[in-house]
Amino acid sequence: MKEKKIMSMPMTCFIAVVSVCLFGIVVGSLFDYPISVTLANKTDFGAFFATYGSYFSYCLYPAAGTCLFVGLKKKGEKYHMLAWTLMAISYFMAVYYSNNYNGKAVRELFHYTPGESSAMLSVACWLFWVVLYLWVPFFMQRALDDKNPDQLIAVGAAILVAGIVADNVNLWLKQVASRPRYKYLITLDDPKSEFRNWWQMVPNLAGSNDSFKSWPSGNMTIASMLFSLPMLSDMTKNRSEAKNMCYFLIACAFVTLYGFNRIHMTNHFLSDVCFGTLITYLIYSTISTAFLRAAEDSIKHDE
Repeated sequence: MKEKKIMSMPMTCFIAVVSVCLFGIVVGSLFDYPISVTLANKTDFGAFFATYGSYFSYCLYPAAGTCLFVGLKKKGEKYHMLAWTLMAISYFMAVYYSNNYNGKAVRELFHYTPGESSAMLSVACWLFWVVLYLWVPFFMQRALDDKNPDQLIAVGAAILVAGIVADNVNLWLKQVASRPRYKYLITLDDPKSEFRNWWQMVPNLAGSNDSFKSWPSGNMTIASMLFSLPMLSDMTKNRSEAKNMCYFLIACAFVTLYGFNRIHMTNHFLSDVCFGTLITYLIYSTISTAFLRAAEDSIKHDE
């Protein structure tokens, strides 16, 4: 009997990730505040990693677009326009999200001052992200195996759809909880008195105020996208179980480091980090399983 897999990894890996997240949620629910007091310590390197670490995750958007591009072109000339359109959309998503979340740091790097600097300098700041992702589609086109276009399309679509869903679910939950961030609490005279556990929600208090958007962690939603790496690896010419496991372990290490960074930099509590990871992982697991099953059914039907 064929072993059931989630995002190209054995079920045991899925159970392990979910279990670690649930354990972290329980520990955080009991000790969120003292953990932050112990670990919080802003550093320049921590700030750099917090800003540019998401780049590795956002590379998945043009990678997913390339899967769609290669798969659709393989299915025939009538799909070529759709292939180019989806490739362009996926590339735009990477540039848009990077500029939206981390554009301020790049504009500071380029010494751009709103209202004073030229508009062309603003364009240059945006083009910085465009150039940064150029290598992804070229590399992926060489690496992908186009023998099974339906699976390529399913994997590409799953990553794009899950990314959009996870991001919007996270934004909605932030408004539902409106939990104050630790970095906001420590500016108060009595931080502990304003601390709220994740379940003590005050819906819509946050509004546009980022100080009340602690739960769940949006950056962990971004970091946890990397759990889809084994799926991409499984679409390459030199695929192997060992390579998939290697990418899964890389994702685990990156997510763990990113989670520590969010607490270390006073942006989130432990429970925020674990919820952000768990919610995203479950969304990616569900959507990718649905898309891949549909692709498998399509292949069987064609046979």
